[in-house]
Amino acid sequence: MASLGLNLDEQKAVERFQKDVVAPSRDKLVILDFWAEWCGPCKALSPVLEKVAAEYADKGVILAKLNVDEERFIAAQFQVRSIPTVYAIFQGQPIADLTNARSEPQLKQVLDQLLAELPVNGGGDPPQEDIAGLVAMGEQVLADGDGERAASIFRQIADMAPEDAGVQSGLIRALLAAGHTEEARAAFDGLPEDLRKEPMVAQAGAALDLAGSGVDEAELDNLRKAAAERPTDHQVQFDFAQAAFAAGERDIAADTLLKLVETAPEWNEGAAKAKLLQIFEAVGLEDPWVAAQRRRLSLLLFG
Repeated sequence: MASLGLNLDEQKAVERFQKDVVAPSRDKLVILDFWAEWCGPCKALSPVLEKVAAEYADKGVILAKLNVDEERFIAAQFQVRSIPTVYAIFQGQPIADLTNARSEPQLKQVLDQLLAELPVNGGGDPPQEDIAGLVAMGEQVLADGDGERAASIFRQIADMAPEDAGVQSGLIRALLAAGHTEEARAAFDGLPEDLRKEPMVAQAGAALDLAGSGVDEAELDNLRKAAAERPTDHQVQFDFAQAAFAAGERDIAADTLLKLVETAPEWNEGAAKAKLLQIFEAVGLEDPWVAAQRRRLSLLLFG
């Protein structure tokens, strides 16, 4: 279910489905129950599904219920014509129609067959190697410049491994890249204090602090114009550099700050150098771009 061409309500429906069904199904077997309040057979089947799902929880089975009156768009994507309709979902895909398994023995028989064939994670946290692979995929998408898609990937991984510093760092940076500064701030502030102090998460927090509340295009254009017209006004140059970095123009930000370091190293108690160092920390000291800018700064300071 692609988000292209969807209205706001449909996009929200897809996001809820991704969070409640697709993300858990990455390593669990999800029983997806389409139902409605007015449906008598649905109410009769519901206790059976709940009982079996509870008994099979340690085998990696979970139950997700979807009210067709509230989630018409998702029901339409699955071409639900009558209810109850029940599917088994694994890794985001329907793999079996469980609708006809109305009794407890029938449902258990089908689940046993599926569990014997699928690499379902029976309990505890997802395998660390799986998390690492997903994080690597998210980081690659982020490096390719698709912040929105990276954010979607990291949201799903965060549901699976909420205490993983690399996952939370990736989520915050991806949200920033996608322009979702407020969501990134909420994600960071919602973390436990000890997790916020982890180096990778702290680095993402530094990037968040630099981004601030973001900068719109008109504001950036005004600052760009002012910087061009007043090249010797240190404060104007500094403000433009900050805005440029917040808008993703980090090369321009670095050039502007390095020029300040060269022409006015002591201005505002070395504010330009301090801001550069903050940017380096936010981006990551191992980043090739940071390494190149640090060399330029060293040449100015010690060359």
